[in-house]
Amino acid sequence: MNATLVERVRSWIEGDPDPADRATIEQLLDDGDEKELSRRFDVPLRFGTAGLRGPVMAGPAGMNRYTVRRATQGVVAWLERLGVDPSRGVVVGRDARRGSESLNDEAVRVLLGAGVAVIEMPRPLPTPLVAYAVRALGAAAGIMITASHNPPDDNGYKLYAADGAQIVPPNDELVEGFANAAGPATLADRSSPLHRVASSELWENYLDHFSRRFAAPGTSTLAITYTPLHGVGGEPMMELFRAAGFVAVTPVAAQYAPDGRFPTLPFPNPEEPGALDLAMATADQNSSDLVIANDPDADRLGVAVRAPGGWRVLRGDEIGWLLASTLLDEMTASDDVVATTIVSSTMLELMARSSHVRFVTTLTGFKWIARAAGSGVLRFGYEEALGFAVDPLVADKDGMSAALAICQLADDLARSGATLLDRLDEIESRYGVHAGGQLSLRADGPGGALAIAAALQRLRLASPSTLGHLPVSSLVDLAEGWHGLSATEGVLMELRGAGRVVVRPSGTEAKLKVYIEITASPDDGRPLDEQRKICGALLAAVREEMAELLRL
Repeated sequence: MNATLVERVRSWIEGDPDPADRATIEQLLDDGDEKELSRRFDVPLRFGTAGLRGPVMAGPAGMNRYTVRRATQGVVAWLERLGVDPSRGVVVGRDARRGSESLNDEAVRVLLGAGVAVIEMPRPLPTPLVAYAVRALGAAAGIMITASHNPPDDNGYKLYAADGAQIVPPNDELVEGFANAAGPATLADRSSPLHRVASSELWENYLDHFSRRFAAPGTSTLAITYTPLHGVGGEPMMELFRAAGFVAVTPVAAQYAPDGRFPTLPFPNPEEPGALDLAMATADQNSSDLVIANDPDADRLGVAVRAPGGWRVLRGDEIGWLLASTLLDEMTASDDVVATTIVSSTMLELMARSSHVRFVTTLTGFKWIARAAGSGVLRFGYEEALGFAVDPLVADKDGMSAALAICQLADDLARSGATLLDRLDEIESRYGVHAGGQLSLRADGPGGALAIAAALQRLRLASPSTLGHLPVSSLVDLAEGWHGLSATEGVLMELRGAGRVVVRPSGTEAKLKVYIEITASPDDGRPLDEQRKICGALLAAVREEMAELLRL
């Protein structure tokens, strides 16, 4: 067996605080299972997407107590480097995933042992409440144990800076460097005077603000079916609905209680085909007009609308347009800003320009959207992956407040005999059809990252001249920056006024992702349905060609 690998394995065993994990690694070492040890040790989890995310398993490639211990030591050293007063405290929260409680406990013990005050969330709660708490309490940072919408066997560690937004470079690199250099940790328990549990007032203030901000005028008769997809959004979301006047809400019983096994779903992600099937079936039984879904940590929002031919699940971009159509009307200050990412639809820019509101394009991820306003105020931000920020009170995506906002719009439209689909027709009639779609190419295994990098390089060196019969007018290597954005891994291809294609590696999974948008002019002259059909056919053709070009 490789001597260097054995040395790294033995070093890990010495520091690992979990007896079961130590036993697992020791058994692999005794068995001489170099392949499995390499899987667990050769590619450690990295601080990407503002934290760590990966399978729950022993070793540096997995989420486990030792990984969290070292990461939290890295956070402590990072706060010291920044000169942040540790008495301000670090907010620590968790979802209901497998292992979340023990990982939460590890983070708390390390912080307290290092002399850092801890404000711990009282039970498994949605991720947006940790982001909200950091800002509301003036804390030094926030840690959330969650893997959001990842598969059941994953968990993660999300880190917020003092502004309540996810950390960005170079802070992620600093934390990772400090974590890798960490020695033995000093630990303390919750009897420490530095520990306190977040008071109920925190939730009450959040509830009061958003239930007022997005209240129905009087009691709403809008019939809604809601699912938290076995996550932690159930009770908080139902309380928000009631407080905001949405009383005709039916929860999906089989998916209501938190359950980290996600027994009714192959993937607990509202974006996945079939994820909302049970909710739509429940909605049919209850004659609901609208389906609302949160992902397991309630930072994302999924929506399905009853249509003449059955249920229609809205794309993230479409939800973004709908929210913008009402929120832009409220923006009058010169420092108001709306933002979306380079892989989201270009529609928001057109809508913002028409409303004379400053628009910003960011790199992919809410860590960038949250800071898009600079010295201004981010009034609305969204990403196509069902992430929406509808109020500056929370400096991150928030599926709960966004759910109230879309329900308020749906209720308002219903009172005049219209629907969300009618509003989408109005938007695309005014600004042009914007058909969007994705392609995800998975690259599992140790060679996955290399395969993804190789596919991107092939595209750079031999870019197509046409896609779906549309001319490729330019190719931008995003690694060299674009329109003032920082360098990032990926490629953008413009389709000569008819849309664009962005190709980039996923920040959370071993995937190469392709984002396609095909557009038509609002002056096209053809009926909206015909324009949509044409754009949809072009989109399908582009997707098919990209799948062939990027075969992993």
